[in-house]
Amino acid sequence: MPEAMSWGLAWPYFLAAFAIGYAFGSIPFGLVLTRLAGLGDVRNIGSGNIGATNVLRTGRKGLAAATLLGDAFKGTAAVLVMGSIWGPNAAILAALGALLGHLFPIWLGFKGGKGVATFIGCLIGLKPLAAAAFGVIWIATAAATRYSSASGLVASALTPAVLWWLGERQMAELFLLLAVLLWWKHRENIRRLLAGTESRIGKRT
Repeated sequence: MPEAMSWGLAWPYFLAAFAIGYAFGSIPFGLVLTRLAGLGDVRNIGSGNIGATNVLRTGRKGLAAATLLGDAFKGTAAVLVMGSIWGPNAAILAALGALLGHLFPIWLGFKGGKGVATFIGCLIGLKPLAAAAFGVIWIATAAATRYSSASGLVASALTPAVLWWLGERQMAELFLLLAVLLWWKHRENIRRLLAGTESRIGKRT
C-alpha cells in the first residue's frame, strides 16, 4: 500500500474511498444469485435475510457458498483497491464503507445482510493473520454450539483484541466499531439465542 496520507490534507480522497467501499459492499450477492438461479426473492424465505445462511435454506449449498464468497470478496476488494490507490487510511475507510453498504444497501431500502462475511472479507484485506484467527474462533464456537450466529458474534467480538495484540491499534478501533454494528444487526438472533430458539447449523427452517 502507498504511504499513509494525512487525514487533514486528503479528506476528499478518504471520502471517495468510503463511498467506493460502500458501493462495493452494497452489492446484494445473495439476492442476485438466487434470482439468477430462478429461485425468486430470497427475502421471501426463512429469515428474510440476503446472506449466505438464508440462501442455504433454499437447499442450494453451492449457491450459499457463492453468496458467502461474494459477500466476503466485496469487502476484500474494497480494501485492497482503495489501499493500493490512496494508502492504509483509505483502506480503513473503505472497510467501514463496505460493511455499512452490506448492512444498509441503498438499492434495497437500506435493508441488507448481517455482515459476518463482509466483516471477515475486510479483515482479510487489512490483516490476514487476524482473519485466520477469526476463522479459528468461528470454527471452534460453531463446533461447540452449532449456532452460526453465535460463532460470528463471538469471533467478531474478539477480533479487536486480536488486532490490538498484533499491534494494529487503528484497525482494532475500526473493528470494534464494525463489531458493534454487526451485533446490532444480530439483535434478533441474540434474543433467540438467549431464549434457546435460535436455529442450529444444518437445520432448515
